[in-house]
Amino acid sequence: MTTTGPARTGHERGTPAYRRLGAAMWCTGLATFVLVYCVQALLPIFAAEFDVSSSVASLALSATTGALALAIVPLSAVVESWGRTRVMTVALAVSAALGVLAPLAPTFGVLVAVRALQGVTLAALPALAMAHVTREVAPRWLGGAVGLLIAGNTIGGLSGRLVAAAVADVAGWRVALAVIGGLSLLCTVAFRVLLPPATAPAAPRVRLRDLGGPLRAQLADPGLRCLFGIAFLLMGAFVTVYNYLGFRLLAPPFGLPAALVGLVFLGYLAGTWASTAAGRLGDRWGRRKVLWAAVLVAVLGAWVTVPDLLVTVLAGLLVVTIGFFAAHSVASSWVGRRASMLPAGSPAVASSLYLLGYYAGSSVGGAVGGIAYDHGGWFGVVGYVTGLLAVALVLALALRRITAPAAAT
Repeated sequence: MTTTGPARTGHERGTPAYRRLGAAMWCTGLATFVLVYCVQALLPIFAAEFDVSSSVASLALSATTGALALAIVPLSAVVESWGRTRVMTVALAVSAALGVLAPLAPTFGVLVAVRALQGVTLAALPALAMAHVTREVAPRWLGGAVGLLIAGNTIGGLSGRLVAAAVADVAGWRVALAVIGGLSLLCTVAFRVLLPPATAPAAPRVRLRDLGGPLRAQLADPGLRCLFGIAFLLMGAFVTVYNYLGFRLLAPPFGLPAALVGLVFLGYLAGTWASTAAGRLGDRWGRRKVLWAAVLVAVLGAWVTVPDLLVTVLAGLLVVTIGFFAAHSVASSWVGRRASMLPAGSPAVASSLYLLGYYAGSSVGGAVGGIAYDHGGWFGVVGYVTGLLAVALVLALALRRITAPAAAT
């Protein structure tokens, strides 16, 4: 249910406070996603170092995203009332400290445990950072400020993978993780120095036992349920491709060096363009059509990667990336808009549930994808990814038959 009240003011674009806030939020996104995804480029190294299968090695990433998924809904709901600046600072500092400790892990099990703890400490940050920007920036300039936050997310995920791969190729995975932890600590310090004092009042206190009603209200809507499922399936397929492509490119017939394999993550840059383009196309042609097309593009890209030709593998990877980011952009923006039109809708709770599906897909879907790779090679991965995306397409098509609340379509 939407409510009205006095017009909200906030930082205007071009002011020192706006620029400081934007830079601080960029650091938040960078620190968060460099920590979460840095190990994706190191999975083949973990498999060789600890003598485990590719599916077991993927737990270094799945433990983080899985813990994040489990904690994101309750933490996102309650921590804002504890003070956004305080919580973000503590969460970033503890996560970075764990990142510095991770290279000291004596066994793979200990490394996975540290990574799971990082997932819990990072869980509140994505929703909390978005809430802080929304409350602190003047509404007419909100898009640009959110864009800086998302840019930090993208650059963080990309740079974490690239830096980890490059350093590990020269000095080993322990030094690579130490460098990532140090980078995150620097981002935390920069965030705290740059962040201007909060001007918006603190959010009212929320208790965990009060979450039941809002959660049931969002889950009762069939359209939102479809979108949550789509988030799980899309991310499961996407992370599977990137998790295990490194194993394939390191092995014959490609036999590429690890540092060069790490460069495949530059494909993420195509996602930045795809997200923006999909948003514009969704406004022009309708979100349903763009969502269907984006999922089909991702399926096509997966099959383009099948031949043992480097050029087709890289081309297919770009197509998968474009399809995923386009679909994710449309689906994620649709969630908040649809929730705001429901009688008992809560965009914040709905967005948290979408992120739950998103990170659960990364954790569960990515781990199961490793089993597909262990038993069926790359063809097994493509078949598995196709299955996930086929179900996502079914859910996307089902949205056509679901009545939209008011202007949510």
